[in-house]
Amino acid sequence: MIRLDRQDRLWRVTIARPDKANSLSRAMLTELARIAEQAQDAGLCAFVLTGEGRVFSAGADLEEARAGLATDPVWERLSAAIAALPCLSIAALNGTLAGGAFGMALACDLRIAVRSARMFYPVMRLGFLPQPSDPVRLCALVGPARARMILMAGARIGAEEALSWGLVDRVAEDGALDAAIDELMADALSATPAHVAAIKRMIPAGGA
Repeated sequence: MIRLDRQDRLWRVTIARPDKANSLSRAMLTELARIAEQAQDAGLCAFVLTGEGRVFSAGADLEEARAGLATDPVWERLSAAIAALPCLSIAALNGTLAGGAFGMALACDLRIAVRSARMFYPVMRLGFLPQPSDPVRLCALVGPARARMILMAGARIGAEEALSWGLVDRVAEDGALDAAIDELMADALSATPAHVAAIKRMIPAGGA
């Protein structure tokens, strides 16, 4: 349910559970974290994370969430591993981004969304706390008031509003996501991994 496509200095990771809105089980999260940890020493220039179908991810599998997955440290392990990548990391939001799946997207350097994408993090309504690093990274992108809109008021925002807030960095037409991703990572893929890593180190991190 996690597909890894290795292309020289580029890894594309796809959440592939479209029949369940790409909801995430503990096993899937563990596999994602393992891949991101391996990618740190793989000599990559770019790392792309996306979903299969019309949804990026609906967050935690609800049955597993009720059984403890919502508070499992694997979420923080995954977002920390993505944030530590020395290469350019891109969350390619092919559709809805919800719940705990926010963490992996927030940990990426860039987020690009299709125009039909919707984003929400319903922790208030569901009675869970967000993962500890998520509010920090979210505030760094959109500011405290808008972070409260998402985490406390349950705001559901579309791609254009997310762009205006700074939550996503570019909006692509539905069906044109791959071309937009290729454009964003073209310069990084033309450089050496060491050069990409050196420039990334010079840019202050936006969150914890």
